[in-house]
Amino acid sequence: MEQQSSRPGQIRKAPGAPERSTRGIDYQDVPRPVAGLADEYPGGFVDPRHSHKRAQFLYAITGVTQVTTDHSSFVVPPQRAVWIPGGVAHEVHCRGHVSVRTLYIDPRARPDLSDTCRVLEVSDLLRELILEATRMPVEYDVNGRDGRVMALILDEIAAAPSVPLHVAMPQDPRLTRVCRAILADPAHADTLDDWARVAGVGRRTFTRMFRRETRMSFAAWRQHVRLMEALSRLATGEAVTAVALDVGYNSPSAFTAMFRKAFGAAPTRYIKESASHTAE
Repeated sequence: MEQQSSRPGQIRKAPGAPERSTRGIDYQDVPRPVAGLADEYPGGFVDPRHSHKRAQFLYAITGVTQVTTDHSSFVVPPQRAVWIPGGVAHEVHCRGHVSVRTLYIDPRARPDLSDTCRVLEVSDLLRELILEATRMPVEYDVNGRDGRVMALILDEIAAAPSVPLHVAMPQDPRLTRVCRAILADPAHADTLDDWARVAGVGRRTFTRMFRRETRMSFAAWRQHVRLMEALSRLATGEAVTAVALDVGYNSPSAFTAMFRKAFGAAPTRYIKESASHTAE
């Protein structure tokens, strides 16, 4: 077979190469330091708990993902990506249709990259490099242009600033039960005393345990969960007023004030600026 054109948006295949796999497991042992994968997922899709040998840089050019590990829960809107080190168990939930561009990175290629999960800013340059990486042949020329693109990607990932789009998950199973219930329904109006009873401990014990394990008060943790839920829904096109009320705020103005304090911009402006970077 002849090599395909390298027009933007089209995968380049080496002569005689098989069709490109969309299974992450098939990219863990490729003889290259970085492997790119493009895939599409419907709204509501859940990739159950799993892990990879390689580190994963998960970037959605459209849609919102929620990634949960044993230690944290992350919301990843457009213009952001989540870094998942190799061996870290995680599950992924898709909000709306999600167009994913994933890089699987051999940890030996850049030992200085983070060994903890985090959400990272994706610059315009890094975004275009990621898109190009997912069009390359899997066994690209490491000494040619493609190899230089991949090396630059690693430099850009190392330099990308992290953003606080996560909440810590407690390890105590009593608190984990509470936190997973709130993540499933952030607008839940139960009081601290109610949740302490769910955990089977007294109010003071619950408060002390929660702060020790998450380094946040219960109220601050729940507030951040609500903001992350709101962010994910706003990024899929829902109206500010509906989202504000649905996640537990008494008024859109109260929600907007808290959102601006957390993310540095009003909801509409924040989402508009993010959306301007999503068109491929």
